[in-house]
Amino acid sequence: MFSFMTIFAQNISKLNFNVMNKTELINAIAEKANLTKAQAKAALDATTAAIADALAANDKVALVGFGTFAVSEKGERTGINPRTKETITIAARKTVKFKAGSELNEAVK
Repeated sequence: MFSFMTIFAQNISKLNFNVMNKTELINAIAEKANLTKAQAKAALDATTAAIADALAANDKVALVGFGTFAVSEKGERTGINPRTKETITIAARKTVKFKAGSELNEAVK
C-alpha cells in the first residue's frame, strides 16, 4: 500500500513548476535594478531582516500592490498523538501569514 507522500514523491517530477532560490532572486534583483550581485544581496538581506524585525515587534508589513505580511496567533488546541492515540495539548503559537496584493494576483493570472 502506498502512502500519500510516496505517491506525491513519485509524481512531483511530472509537475511543471520551478522554484526560484535565493541566488536566482539575487541575480534577478541585480539585473532589474542595475546593481552588482553584492549590492543586490545586501538589499535583499536588509529587506528580509526589516520584515522579520517588524513581525517580531508584532507589526504588519504592507507593500501596496505586492502583499501584506502579518503575525497571526493560533490558540491552544487539543490533538491526537498518532503513535499512541493519546490526546495531547498543542501549545498556542504565533505564525506568519502573507496575503497577496491585487497587482501580484493580476501578475499571476
